[in-house]
Amino acid sequence: MAKQATINVQGVELRLQTQDLGDYISLTDIASSGRAPANDIIKNYLRNRSNIEFLGLWESLNNPDFNSVDFHRIRTETGLSDFILSVKEWIDLTGAVGLTAKAGRYGGTYAHPDIAIQFASWLNPAFYLYLVREYQRLKEDESKRLKTEWNLNRQITKANWHIHTAAVRENLVPLMDWNSKKEAIYQASEADLLNLALFGLTAKEWKSANPTKKGNIRDHASVEQLLILSNLQSLNSKLLQWESPKDQRLEILHKTAREQMDIIVRTKSLDEIKRLK
Repeated sequence: MAKQATINVQGVELRLQTQDLGDYISLTDIASSGRAPANDIIKNYLRNRSNIEFLGLWESLNNPDFNSVDFHRIRTETGLSDFILSVKEWIDLTGAVGLTAKAGRYGGTYAHPDIAIQFASWLNPAFYLYLVREYQRLKEDESKRLKTEWNLNRQITKANWHIHTAAVRENLVPLMDWNSKKEAIYQASEADLLNLALFGLTAKEWKSANPTKKGNIRDHASVEQLLILSNLQSLNSKLLQWESPKDQRLEILHKTAREQMDIIVRTKSLDEIKRLK
């Protein structure tokens, strides 16, 4: 089931669902702010030629599987006195993805934000303005929260990195090479060992594959990956102390990374971590 959230717009609770293309906003809830029954409002929306043309344009820009042949037939019939089109018919005939229709507890008609905002503008300009403001506030709050989560996990990784660099220095680097360019080579080599174990490629390989991205491979890691990286740093520090060969360490680290990622995605461990922040 898609994730459910709500925003309040002029006293109306609007449900949101996270789907493949991102947030979808309930048109049923938006329509409930009107004077007629919500289903009738949505049907009237689909009888309007300008709205159908907008939906067709959105699909042509965002949906490679959009059935333009049936769309053009629908467009020519729009506005006729006997023309009636349901959301389900629109989806079935054209392969549209911008609208969804679901039954059940979280049922109703949902739309991509581009479409939901246009729908609100057609229905009620004042409601449309408040919807835009509340949705923007929601996304700004999410962005701040996600940025905080990312920074916190990055700091944990950096803190453990000091432990890791000390282990590399004490177990791999000759005393005469401490704080020199030669030590930097040892440290970079061990950093890439962790990169290979977790990401499957070195920092240089990642940069070659992503020349336009700023930062390094770890700057673009997910929360899950940063959490595992922190654990791998501690594990590699111990393996260095135990004088494990490099090939053996890579095998152990890679296996550990896979096992921990599998555990995280199969349980609610990460959700619990996030709630504690």
